[in-house]
Amino acid sequence: MNVVRRIVPAITTQSSGLMSSVGSQLQQHRGIRVQVRNGNLEQALAFMQRKMQSTGTERLIRSQQPRHIKNSEKRVLARKELERRLRSQEFAKNLKTILGKKLRGQ
Repeated sequence: MNVVRRIVPAITTQSSGLMSSVGSQLQQHRGIRVQVRNGNLEQALAFMQRKMQSTGTERLIRSQQPRHIKNSEKRVLARKELERRLRSQEFAKNLKTILGKKLRGQ
């Protein structure tokens, strides 16, 4: 841990030109690469989907809005989300009390 503390300041004080070139190299290597073996495209697509789910890429793609949402619509969606969250919390609280009573034998 102490070694890392000594190395990090030395790395960050290097010239910004070097850091930007490293950053651009890292940028080029982003993405998911999948090998298609024996022409089995279905298996490669299934593997890619699992990889996207595990890295959170799929969630990022879905979270991007395909269209503009009006403020009034945002308020309605926010209210529905709040109601859903409150119902979920209430359900969790009730479930916790029921399970607690069951464990105590009441």
